[in-house]
Amino acid sequence: MFAQASARSVVLDDGRVLVNRLELLTYALPAFAFFMLVEWIAYRRDPDRPANGGSGRDTMSNIATFTLGRLAKPLTQYLIPFSAVVAAAAITPLHLSARSWWVWVLGLVVTDFCYYWAHRADHRVRLLWTAHSVHHSSEYFNLSTAIRLPWVHPVANVLRGMAWVPAALLGFPVWMIFLLQSIGLLYQFPIHTQRVTTLARPIEFLFNTPAHHRVHHGSNQPYLDKNYGGIFIVWDRMFGSFAAESEPIHYGLTKNVGTDNPLKVNYHELAGLVRDVRGAATWRGRLGYVFGPPGWTEQRPVAPEPLAAKPVQLTP
Repeated sequence: MFAQASARSVVLDDGRVLVNRLELLTYALPAFAFFMLVEWIAYRRDPDRPANGGSGRDTMSNIATFTLGRLAKPLTQYLIPFSAVVAAAAITPLHLSARSWWVWVLGLVVTDFCYYWAHRADHRVRLLWTAHSVHHSSEYFNLSTAIRLPWVHPVANVLRGMAWVPAALLGFPVWMIFLLQSIGLLYQFPIHTQRVTTLARPIEFLFNTPAHHRVHHGSNQPYLDKNYGGIFIVWDRMFGSFAAESEPIHYGLTKNVGTDNPLKVNYHELAGLVRDVRGAATWRGRLGYVFGPPGWTEQRPVAPEPLAAKPVQLTP
């Protein structure tokens, strides 16, 4: 997944402003557009291009969804002023200095580890899935799929952000956590492609690659809910969520949206969650629809069938 980055200033120990996360993303946009154009040309020139490589309507929907998310970003910044990561950094007794190179290396590993669990929760907690499903709702897989991002899902965003609290408690500066998180997200843009088959074995073993991420976007078995890693794929190998590309992949959702309307793409799963919660018969059912995995269904007790009346036998 390639998720949105919020606008936060990166401040060095001496007070100098290094970069703004929104600026970092803005600087990357021309490169995104260039590589999407290159990929599109390559697809057009390839007589053996896959049918699920892309479509004009789907690409425009991806771009529109991303643009609406950029326009809504200032609103979400005022709606969500509180950050659990900032709070955790304020109370921890540990403080690591960004002047040491090993802190950067360790920070990249730690923040990516946090991303793995956040991403895994995106797929296993339906409330988080209401936002993340937007990214998976395209039935095509190309670089434009990387910018098919959710917007204005404040509750899901706040809960998801708690995954990086451990990094703050370990003493990594808040600005470093946000910056390394952004770098991890930028890394994932070029792996949304079918133009690259596989890379060298050591790279495929350690890092997330196009082959691994194609598996992650599959909606068919044995690919469903696999390969959650951001930069490193070793987390999936360690925690049993890894799958190799072995058969044709069906992209999209198990029940596809069936529309390119950005508004419906962004809120179809949230609307479904609200519908299920309203129709639940018990509080266990309501909580299950919110915090259970996607596809969870309330098991209602089956009413016993009425017993058939025994015929009365008359004795002569």
